[in-house]
This record gives sequence, structure tokens and C-alpha cells, in this order.
Amino acid sequence: MEITIKGDKEFDDIPSLKSKALRINLNENIYGSFAEIGAGQETCRHFFRAGGASGTIAKAMSAYDKDFSDAIYGAEDDGRYVTEARLRKMLTHEMDLMENRLTREKNPNKIFFTYANTVATIDFAKQFKGHGWVGIKYQVEASANYNEIILHVRFKETDARLQQETLGILGTNLIYGAFYKYNEPKKLLRYLYDHLDKDQIEIDTINFSGPVFENIDNRLMSLQLVKNGMTDAVMFGPDGTNVLPARVFYKKNILALRGSFRPVTKVNMAMYEKSYEMFIKENKVDEKKTVVVFEITLSNLRAEGEIDEQDFIDRADLLCSLGQSVMISNFQEYYKVVEYFSNYTKARMGLAMGVSNLVDIFDEKYYRHMSGGILEAFGKLFFKDLKVYLYPMHDPKTGELITSENLKVYPRMKELYKFFKYNGKVIDITDYDESIMDIFSRDILHKISNGISGWEEMVPDGTAELIKDYRLFGYTRRPLTLSRRRPAQKKK
Repeated sequence: MEITIKGDKEFDDIPSLKSKALRINLNENIYGSFAEIGAGQETCRHFFRAGGASGTIAKAMSAYDKDFSDAIYGAEDDGRYVTEARLRKMLTHEMDLMENRLTREKNPNKIFFTYANTVATIDFAKQFKGHGWVGIKYQVEASANYNEIILHVRFKETDARLQQETLGILGTNLIYGAFYKYNEPKKLLRYLYDHLDKDQIEIDTINFSGPVFENIDNRLMSLQLVKNGMTDAVMFGPDGTNVLPARVFYKKNILALRGSFRPVTKVNMAMYEKSYEMFIKENKVDEKKTVVVFEITLSNLRAEGEIDEQDFIDRADLLCSLGQSVMISNFQEYYKVVEYFSNYTKARMGLAMGVSNLVDIFDEKYYRHMSGGILEAFGKLFFKDLKVYLYPMHDPKTGELITSENLKVYPRMKELYKFFKYNGKVIDITDYDESIMDIFSRDILHKISNGISGWEEMVPDGTAELIKDYRLFGYTRRPLTLSRRRPAQKKK
């Protein structure tokens, strides 16, 4: 019996890597294969070194040569190797081999698993730090259906050997968590960083699937990645599935709209539609290579204190029902959003916003933490090929229409604003509907919460029915499922 001393406090006792690997090795039923491409046998090495691996490891392999890899798993249509599609092929192929070569008659109690990764570590010139896909396909009971955990990582270290070691630690944490923490997926995410620091590796996409995760909403898991500081931004598409931001934004023109979207209003959608029409007419903007993203910052999600995860799902569900992609970020300032996009594209970017948001951008208090102050921030914001598409508003006191021509910024910022306005960085959206201009999310939410009618006309077509159906925003809530979501509308 464990000895306790008066005054002891409860805490998470993090097992060592050896303890994690040994616990799995000593389980006579857990049995599987390791397939690691791009960084050697770093994960498998932990299990070999822990001892007792002969009862756990059926096979360890690395098809490092591209021709060998294609011969085993098949070539990808795009010719790439570090992709989610390649990882899924690896998991499926290796698990099929397990099932075919080890009969259930001789192994009735075996719990099969396959761990795989396909990664590219830092290049010789140290220009690209590297990234990779990591996953596990496994059972929790013999003959049960398989579960999967698949994630994408970005390396932050600048040495290939250190990146390999980091990958080995992450892989060991993933395998251990998959078997012993699958009932607490939020904790499983945090445990992936056991014996690691967030300065070593970033996890920017994760997806859970299978019977033990059937009640897991992967969008909420994405939110955890941002909340826990594992990544700066996550993204999911109109169908509600998590997507890799790099894949969506790579070499694309990007139009972004930031807001609370609680709920999404007719003004939000009008701002999107009109700014989009203007954006695709810009020089060098190819509509086929243009992405629109609705962004919600954690600061918006925390507007009323601790993040309400159900509220987050409600907002996301409404945007997805309108055919939009949603990004959740840690970026409070606009220039950080632009910097983030710049990691993936050098094409044109646009920000659609209202007058009050633009006025806030020119408030110095948001940039006091920067050595270069507001000038440094604006250098990062407008250095790239970016334009702001400004949707007008009525002055709440006078009723006057405020545009880029007559808006008032802080006196010290007046000349700076004129500079960007004169150089065409701020453009008015001239095709607007004054009848909807005074619609605000907070007013709609107030009416919904207090049972006041009339809000239905303030939201996009079909959205009111969705809010009522799902009892969103203060009503008695029930789980949302993709199968019940209204079909996504096509973009114009």
C-alpha cells in the first residue's frame, strides 16, 4: 500500500517514457507494428530499450527510399510523401498485414495496433524546419472495431537529430495515451507533451475516429489545441471536419473576416459577399485559387469569461451551415493574422471589417508591448500585398453614414491613417444595404435569450430555423451532429 504523509497534495504523476513503453510491453495482449518514414525508428526505439518488446512488436520497418515506399503503399497522385493520405495508406496496409499474418484462432486475446508516421525533418539549408503526420490505428478489445488518432506536427527545433528524438517521445506518448487515456481525450491531448516543451513541436491538427471516440466532436478537440497553446490556429471546413490550415492556404489568395458571430448576422454575410466580389476583381487574384475564412479569436470566445465550448460549437455550426470555413486563433491583433497567412502564401490577402474594427486597429494601446509600437505592427500588417475592405456603419449618435472618408481615428494616428488610405490599402465597400446596417449580434442574442420576437429577420436565410431547431444560444441544448446539419450553401 502506498505511503502518504499528512499534507500531501494530489498531482498528475507523469510516467517516464520507459515506464510508458514498459507498461505496454508487459501487457501480453497488446501487439502491433511500427512503420516510420523520414526520421528513422525513433518511436520504436523507446519500446525496444524498455525491455520485453518481443511480446509487443510484431514488426518495425522504415521504407525510407521513395521507390520502396511507393512499391509498398502505392504512389500518391500528387507525388508527395508527407501527407495525410500517405499516413492513412500506411496504417491500413500495416493493419491488413497484421490481420492476415496473425490469425484470430491462434491469437484470440490479442489487441492489435499499428503506429505510423511520415515526416520530413529540417532540410540541410535549414530553410524549412520540417513537419509530419503521425497516427495510430488500434483496438481496445480483441476483435473489436478499430479506432484512429491522426495528427499533424510542425517541428520548431533547428537540428535534425533533436527533431528525431522529439518525434520518438511524441510517438511514445501517443501510443500510451491511445491505450490508457482514450476515455479522457482532452487529457490525452495534454499528455502528448509529456517530457516535451511547446517550443519543440507544434500540433496543429488532430482527428479522433472509431467506436471509443464516437461521441467526440473533433472541432472541440481543435479548440483544445489552441486553448492549451499547442498551436496558434486551427481550421475546419464547411462539413465540420478538421483540416490542415497549411493545405488550405498554401499559395492561395486569402480573404478573412473576423468576428464573434454570436450569432452570424445579415451584415456579416453582406460584408463577406460584397468584399468577395471586390477581392476577386483585384489584379493577380484568381478566383479558383482564392480562399475565404471566417475567423474567431479566443478573445472573442472568452468575451464572457471562461470559454463555453457548447457556445463555440453553436457559432461554428451556423457558419458551416452557410458553407463557410472557420478558423480559431490565438491572434488578438490583426497583424498576427496576416503574419500567420504569410507563412503559407505570398499571394494577395484581404481583410473585410466594419468601421469600429478599423478604428480599433489605429489604437496605440494594443501595441505597447512591441518595441516598435504601432509602426512595427503596421509594417507587418501592410507590408504584404494586403487591402482592407471597409463596410460602412451609421454613427449611433447622429445617424450619419461613416466610411473611410469621414471616420475619425485617434488624433495622433490621423496622418498615419491618411497614408494608408491614400495608398489604396483601405477601400470602401460601396454596394451596401442601409436597411440592415444597424443589425448587431449582441441585439439578436439579447432578443433570443429573452424570448423577444423579430430577430429572425436579422440573420441569414435558414439560420433562424437552425437556431430554433438546435435550441442554440441560451435555449436547452442538445448534441449537434453533422448528419442533421443543413446542406452547405455554395459560395457565390
